[in-house]
Amino acid sequence: MEETPITTIVAAWGFAAGLIFGATAQKTNFCTMGAISDIVFMGSYNRFRAWMLAIAVALIGSQAMHMAGMIDLGQSIYLTSNFMWFGAIVGGLLFGFGMTMAGGCGNKTLVRVGGGNLKSLVVLVVMAVFAYMTLRGLIGLWRVEIESVVNVDLSAAGHTSQGIVEMLSTALGTEGDGLRIAVVAVVALALLAYCFKDAAFRSSGNDVAAGLIIGALVPVGWYITGVIGNDDFDPVPLFSFSFVSPSAESLQYLMTYTGSTINFGIGAVGGVIAGSFLVSVATKSFHVEAFADAGDMGRHLLGAAMMGVGGIAALGCTIGQGITGMSTLALGSVLALVSIVLGGIYGMKYLEEGSLGGALKAVFARG
Repeated sequence: MEETPITTIVAAWGFAAGLIFGATAQKTNFCTMGAISDIVFMGSYNRFRAWMLAIAVALIGSQAMHMAGMIDLGQSIYLTSNFMWFGAIVGGLLFGFGMTMAGGCGNKTLVRVGGGNLKSLVVLVVMAVFAYMTLRGLIGLWRVEIESVVNVDLSAAGHTSQGIVEMLSTALGTEGDGLRIAVVAVVALALLAYCFKDAAFRSSGNDVAAGLIIGALVPVGWYITGVIGNDDFDPVPLFSFSFVSPSAESLQYLMTYTGSTINFGIGAVGGVIAGSFLVSVATKSFHVEAFADAGDMGRHLLGAAMMGVGGIAALGCTIGQGITGMSTLALGSVLALVSIVLGGIYGMKYLEEGSLGGALKAVFARG
């Protein structure tokens, strides 16, 4: 009997992990765009703290696996010495603004598709198309040309990667895991203190559960690709949860099945949709929703296109950079996360004010 390819095994595990991710996000209403919206419009930080808790859990688990030698985070896309600062900032701003127009980030789009939202299905397809155009298509030509001019090669300054720990180690001339443990402890404890100092968050079981489970799934993703997928003859690339480029790859896989290879990201995308669907049916929250009018559709299409372009330029979304990338302590991930949040705030203000200029004034007035 023919042996099952390692890529298929990894994708199957990715589907299982995605199933948990989607079910959790649907049940707890975990949403990174919603977290920003809650802050801007209601002054509530509960869902934002759930996001920060997820980062802390992902960071601790991922770094522990790295130090134990189970995986090498240096092999991830986030820790190259090619510092893509321009893409992280501009792509992050585009993605953050776009997700407000589209009604949710890449993760929330998948969750809503599983819950019966036809608007999100359109957003998913358009986001995937523009992501693929930016990755390997027409927009990709411009992206590569811009990156060749603005990217910074950190190896010229003696740095092996853009990891904050690695850069500090080079600057201080230190070796070993002592510095890594110290940096991880400071960052993780600061995030945990921020989350659990708030009584409202501590009493919100859904938000605490969401942060713990979503955060724990990131090192699970590293384990699936870095340990289970570490085939002696054909190892799969080290990867964990992200939803923009995997959505593009999923669309390509559906269209060119016989000429494509399934991977962790494709499996995870399918798993998130399936997990959300199962929970929405079980809780009787599944319902079909369509566009209200032409204006509503136009906003969603624009937002989807911006998310596709921005997510690829920034090397990830609110999950891909905002949690998975942050778990590697990459400098580019910090820039991307901050830019996504700023873009999201600006997008919220645009929806409130009705103009780009008015939104800009509102942002500064709020500050």
